[in-house]
Amino acid sequence: MKLPPTPGLGLLVLALLTPLRAAEALPRPEAKLAALGLTLPATTPPVANYVPTVRTGNLVFLSGHLPYDAEGKVITGKVGRDADEKMANAAARTTTLALLASLKKEIGELSKVKRIVKVSGFVNSTDDFKAQPAVINGCSDLLVAVFGDRGKHARAALGLAALPRGAVVEIEMIVEVD
Repeated sequence: MKLPPTPGLGLLVLALLTPLRAAEALPRPEAKLAALGLTLPATTPPVANYVPTVRTGNLVFLSGHLPYDAEGKVITGKVGRDADEKMANAAARTTTLALLASLKKEIGELSKVKRIVKVSGFVNSTDDFKAQPAVINGCSDLLVAVFGDRGKHARAALGLAALPRGAVVEIEMIVEVD
């Protein structure tokens, strides 16, 4: 028995395939980083009794990461006293690259990221500094630049009296992966 032609079936098939083709056409996160002139740093071993990442099911929990300069030294300072908002924002961006390096080591390819779920940012700041969210935007803005809508996340940006090794920021992250 021959079925009669179904009007619009071709359009339906095209509509179903288009999102797949569009997703395949998106630049890979690593390519977006390169286009921004950024490279992922080498991962560093933990300095205490913990691991940088823990994967459970489709979630990856990333331990707090600190910002390191080109010489491998922790970027230090207290925002509002000896570091300004712009410098701390850049340190948050640098910290995000370290987080992404650890994430890539755990999952192999950043294209496996389904969603950045949560970012917790800690800013070493004076009592009167109130712009912790602007500092942690260095992280959030980079995640959105690299992952688009998949990089939008829930977030906390907190000011603290001190951070390990005098770091200006520390950031941790939860990521959903395929």
